[in-house]
Amino acid sequence: MGLLDRIAPRRGDAGSSRGSGDDAVFTTKTLPKFLTCLTAREWPVLMDLGPVVGSNVSFFGEQLGCKILVEDLYSDLDRHVRTQTTAALPAFLTSRFSQPSGTIDGILCWDVFDYLDRPAAQALAAQLTRILRPDGALLGFFSASQVADTRYSKYVIVDRLNLRHRAYPSARGRQSVLANRDIIRLFETLRVADSFLLKNNLREFLFRKPA
Repeated sequence: MGLLDRIAPRRGDAGSSRGSGDDAVFTTKTLPKFLTCLTAREWPVLMDLGPVVGSNVSFFGEQLGCKILVEDLYSDLDRHVRTQTTAALPAFLTSRFSQPSGTIDGILCWDVFDYLDRPAAQALAAQLTRILRPDGALLGFFSASQVADTRYSKYVIVDRLNLRHRAYPSARGRQSVLANRDIIRLFETLRVADSFLLKNNLREFLFRKPA
């Protein structure tokens, strides 16, 4: 058995949804670990790749006292789909982030990689790896099964252990499901700090950049 097979996500008891499908709450295994990584730094810088969620901004401000940069890649993706310029996404993502290398302590990807084709995913992963600070943390969600729902997922933090899932309209559906080894190869210069397969078929990956 190879290394990539040995570090497949562990199955956890978390992930059971509570509430309706469009407003369900599930337990996360990796968010508390992500927060622990950032509390080790004074005044950390956090980047959120999802839409602005006011309660999330307040949560991170209270928990970490951090600077938060919200970079809504879902809106960027929608714009490219509507203008029929998705072929330009890899080049766009390569120049999307103006932050200097090694300046971001933590990155919340949520499930944005589920909506990208391989070239765009590789371009985004390369840039996130570049701007992540040594010993920084990156948290990503990946679907473990093909989902027909053509909506985005907005993740609202309930507390350190629970997230609320809210669906909202998207111009593009999920792309092909990434295998665990493909996820790990996207971030080949980072190490897998932890990973879990939740009962709701969501895979959580926590990556760290070597110091």
